[in-house]
Amino acid sequence: MQATATVLLYSDDANTREQVRLAAGRRPAADVPPVEFVECATPEAVVRELEKGGIDVCVLDGEAVPMGGMGVCRQIKDEIFRCPPVLLLMARPQDAWLATWSRADAAVTMPVDPVEFAGALAGLLRGRAALAG
Repeated sequence: MQATATVLLYSDDANTREQVRLAAGRRPAADVPPVEFVECATPEAVVRELEKGGIDVCVLDGEAVPMGGMGVCRQIKDEIFRCPPVLLLMARPQDAWLATWSRADAAVTMPVDPVEFAGALAGLLRGRAALAG
């Protein structure tokens, strides 16, 4: 198992970013590595960080402004070679079809439920580790 997993977190809202960090904790599950967050407040910063490499999972805020996480997800799935898996934060369960349209790998609703979020993040990290292994 790698030493740490790097999670890109996109939201223009500092409170949302804090909710996500607190929900994930240091390690979202016992069988995945501890996580470190790279925080981005703009879509341009997301693309820059992904182009650098080293990101294991992206967490995107579907309600971010000026570009929501669903649009950012669709863009990075099209533009980033070997794009890491994406966990989308949605405002309403009824938006699940939009998460599918954006090609997100998983989605959870806001406000962030720590158990649901940690489980979804851990699942994507396990999948990423299986691909790397």
